[in-house]
Amino acid sequence: MRALLIDPRVGGIAGDMLVAALVDLTGLTEPLTSLAEAVATLPGCAAFDVAVTETAHGIRAKKLRVMLPERQAGSDGDLVAAMEEVIERVGLSPGAAATARGVLKDLVEAERRLHPSGFSRHAVASADTIFDILGPLLLMEEAGLWGCPVYATPPALGGGTIPTGEGEVGGPAPAALEICARHRLPISECALGMELTTPTGAALLANLAVVADWFPAMVPARIGYGAGTREQNGRHNLLRVVEGEIGDLVDERIVVLETNLDDITGETVGYTFERLFAAGAVDVYITPAIGKKHRPVQVLSVITDHARYQDLIRILMDETGTLGVRVREEPRLVAERSREAVEVEVGGRTFQVRVKTSRSCGRVVAIKPEFEDMKEIALTLGMPFRAVADEVHRHLPGLREESGGPRTS
Repeated sequence: MRALLIDPRVGGIAGDMLVAALVDLTGLTEPLTSLAEAVATLPGCAAFDVAVTETAHGIRAKKLRVMLPERQAGSDGDLVAAMEEVIERVGLSPGAAATARGVLKDLVEAERRLHPSGFSRHAVASADTIFDILGPLLLMEEAGLWGCPVYATPPALGGGTIPTGEGEVGGPAPAALEICARHRLPISECALGMELTTPTGAALLANLAVVADWFPAMVPARIGYGAGTREQNGRHNLLRVVEGEIGDLVDERIVVLETNLDDITGETVGYTFERLFAAGAVDVYITPAIGKKHRPVQVLSVITDHARYQDLIRILMDETGTLGVRVREEPRLVAERSREAVEVEVGGRTFQVRVKTSRSCGRVVAIKPEFEDMKEIALTLGMPFRAVADEVHRHLPGLREESGGPRTS
């Protein structure tokens, strides 16, 4: 399966850098021409031209140059409407358009958070922001990379001083840091005294990729480099993107939390389970064990992702009174999973049930209807749950034949 890796851990990321790196990777420029023509039709944009050049400061890389004699847009609402107009003109797919809206929402909300009297128009409301958001998405679609898994390393944010509408502040860029905090993105250290990750770059990364401090297991096929517009000691910061092949088993990183409980009621454990699952835990389970002084204890384990583990630790400590929680990060390989809603007939009535299908090497290895949906059917019809589950499994559309008899529990 094709996959894309974005590597901003040294040079950071900006919208124009990601565009340039994808051009270097794919060799495509025509989508940028179409996008520039669409942006140029916006009210207040007298002209919009873009050129891709090549620079070679240590490593050959592509660099984007935008010529923009425009006046600023009027408000965040105007910018949203303008981007929707451009999305319509260039024919962006619904999925990519939704991602673009997520990026713009992050930018606007970060600016509003930092500027309570109104978002900073100089930082957000301009035609090149629309170009920087839509450019990477169009290139990925044209190259057949849209819909592929996208991974990223933690971005280097940079330092130095950052100009704002109210003067200069110390780096990193406040809006970029705000977006990383909003999405709980890990960031990497960097001693360079210059802005490396822009707010647009951070928002693109947050909405496009799974960010973790590791390279996925992949066979690299081609590599692209994009140069930023800022220089330090005659060198541009560089963004690297890698296209490669990964196996059907998806390489993930999980966080496992554990704590020993030896003085707690079953009701408290049950309530803690409910709170942990509601807060986004992937799984929660109890293992009986023998603790110090030969006392029976329960080992409460929680599987979660990097973004949520600190919140779950707080729940564990608040609800159980435990004084410490063991934390470890582990890799795991999981089957490729997809979810869809299917119609099934139970008791003479039609219901929708969400079904999760897991595949490995192109073969279905498991089919699992959503428990909550089957439970709701059982309650609605007054039927035993087992009878509902049997009926749902009999109606799964063609998946049983495809897999040669998958596990369905």
